[in-house]
Amino acid sequence: MNVYVESNFVLELALLQEQAASCETLLDLSANRQVDLIVPAYSLAEPYETLTRRRKDRLQVKRTVDAQLHQLARTDTYAERLSRFDDITALLIGSADEEHRRLEDVVSKIMEVADVIPLDSDTIAESLRCQKEYDFSPQDAIVYTSVVADLKVRPSEHGSCFLNRNSKDFDDQNVVDDLANWGCRLLPRFDSGLDFVRSRLD
Repeated sequence: MNVYVESNFVLELALLQEQAASCETLLDLSANRQVDLIVPAYSLAEPYETLTRRRKDRLQVKRTVDAQLHQLARTDTYAERLSRFDDITALLIGSADEEHRRLEDVVSKIMEVADVIPLDSDTIAESLRCQKEYDFSPQDAIVYTSVVADLKVRPSEHGSCFLNRNSKDFDDQNVVDDLANWGCRLLPRFDSGLDFVRSRLD
């Protein structure tokens, strides 16, 4: 069975979010050749942009909090109570660094077990059309166009599904119907996707 995933699959694993266990199981199924896990190349790059933005936001928060704490520390009655906040501000940056390391590990693992759909000029051109037709963001258009292009050439005798984290990204009946025409079912949760995959394997 062909199992398509996108950027949120990568982030779910890297950030240890609530559906990470289902994503791990799908990785294991792919490693054991029980499913073909397929990911657009763009979906391996986009999470780095997300985590870079988060790190910048946390760094800005840390600088703001540190400046306020420095001002408060000049008042004797507050100085002793402020030491407890040192760990909190350090956590802001430490957690961002840890997330980046986990992301690198996750991307490496995915590339070991999954097929990666290359991003080429035809995909970019088609994504521009999809932005208008489906009112996609540029990012979602690239992912969707990559998946459809792969569906058109990949054998699917055991069926296909496209799993994502946010139903709003692809919440369009025309999108659902278009994927269905290529034998692909859209599922907006990784937990639901894993249940669907297991039912087909059984």
